[in-house]
Amino acid sequence: MPNNLIYIVMDSCRFDSWQRARTPSMDRLGEGVRRYSYASWTSPSHYSYLMGMIPHASPRGVFASEVYKKDFALWVERTGIEGLSFKSFVPQLSLPHVLQEEGYRTVARVSLPVLNPQSHLNRHFDDYKLMDDHNDFGGMVKEMAFDEDEPSFYFCNLGETHYPYMLDGDSLPHISGVHGVFKRLDDDMGAQAEDRFFDEAQMHDLHAQQVKTVEHVDTLLDELISKAPVNTHFIVTADHGECFGEGGYFGHGPIVHEKVMEVPFLEGKKR
Repeated sequence: MPNNLIYIVMDSCRFDSWQRARTPSMDRLGEGVRRYSYASWTSPSHYSYLMGMIPHASPRGVFASEVYKKDFALWVERTGIEGLSFKSFVPQLSLPHVLQEEGYRTVARVSLPVLNPQSHLNRHFDDYKLMDDHNDFGGMVKEMAFDEDEPSFYFCNLGETHYPYMLDGDSLPHISGVHGVFKRLDDDMGAQAEDRFFDEAQMHDLHAQQVKTVEHVDTLLDELISKAPVNTHFIVTADHGECFGEGGYFGHGPIVHEKVMEVPFLEGKKR
């Protein structure tokens, strides 16, 4: 039977936040490296990943088409299914579709409202749910079940590492657009002049808090690794990074900065 596959995306987790964190559970799976996202915010990045893409290494001196071919060929080792290649993914260009065709049960659990079940991301999933709580990787882990006769694909978007990084939002300055993510964008337009930006000390504290959320995720990952069957393949990454004051920027989205594009990436099988 093909390997079970668990694809975990820590929303907004920049590479050096992961690098600073204590992550014994992730370390058990594989060596983490710096990669680069295909997009600077949640939705387009997740569309890329669900095409079967992974964060790229920004290689020099190569044809981009060759990089894509090699990346898609890696799904053979991840799934244990011989013959998978870029051609397997067209014309749908959908990882969950390919896995459904190979007999997988496909399940998505997401934390960010822009990934809600009404979005196009919901295609080719047998079970797709927006979690009620922004910070509920623990709830996702509890819901996961594995069948001896049917391989499972779990795709998880985690909100713990996204602003406000498990902090009480009422105690933080209000920044239009990142509180509620689209829910109140129009309502916020008239209030932008009243928004207070973070000072340098607050930026430092927020970065340190993101590091803590990575460690919290790693603790929950230990439970998931224990629960998953042998030969389950794990991918752990982020959809994009975050700025904490570098160049005068905070957050991500319409920001062109290397810290927004740098993400951690690691993968490996449970043995």
